[in-house]
Amino acid sequence: MTGSLLHTSRPPASPGRWRVPVPPWARVAAVLLVGAELLGYGLRVLGAPRTISHPLSMELPFSLPRLLIAAVFVLAAVAAAAGAVRLPRRRSWWTAVALLCTLAALVKAGSTVHKAVLEAVDGYAHPVRTLVGSAVVGGVVLAGLFWLSREERRDRRRVLRWLAAYGFAAGGLTIPSAMAEAVWGHGSALTATFVLVEESAEALAALGVLVAVLVGCAPRLVFPAGRDLRRADDVGSPAPAPRPPAA
Repeated sequence: MTGSLLHTSRPPASPGRWRVPVPPWARVAAVLLVGAELLGYGLRVLGAPRTISHPLSMELPFSLPRLLIAAVFVLAAVAAAAGAVRLPRRRSWWTAVALLCTLAALVKAGSTVHKAVLEAVDGYAHPVRTLVGSAVVGGVVLAGLFWLSREERRDRRRVLRWLAAYGFAAGGLTIPSAMAEAVWGHGSALTATFVLVEESAEALAALGVLVAVLVGCAPRLVFPAGRDLRRADDVGSPAPAPRPPAA
């Protein structure tokens, strides 16, 4: 009887929560992105000739690793633009995401504007001030996206989280890399290691942005084929997996 009372007093099970899986293609892409960074790292540490090391450099404009990250953002921008066309009620949100991903792709591919700004404001000599300033700028951008998605919350948290992660990798991790170069020099293996961490974090965060966008715009590219959606027009909300009945 006691066991029966304990069983009946148990609160009802809450609906199952779903998690975004890591699709197989994303795993392969992560290996390729980080592998390109490791290749550039190895060539830099070993002192390979410039004709070989520069096209594969981790940080030089229009190098292979940077172009790969830019390509990830291009795919995210295309997916977000397609979502803006297909989902009129969410058009402002996905249009803003598409524009931001396009800007990120252009900057990552061949721009050195970030380093130029840091040098102009003497940011490398004042890392704390630079980090605070970068956080403020990133916060303003994310706040704008948050406002645009005030009436649509299904994909906001996921996309903003990964955009913030990329902003931290691209802005925050640049400071340790620059400080390491100032202390140990450009040719040091320690400096190259800091750059490897920074660029690899950017690559994985960019891939996270792409997956987050696809969950809202093309979920069949992320979720298993047998996963049902809650509603036909709710492309970003898979139905929770059924939970087994309580014993």
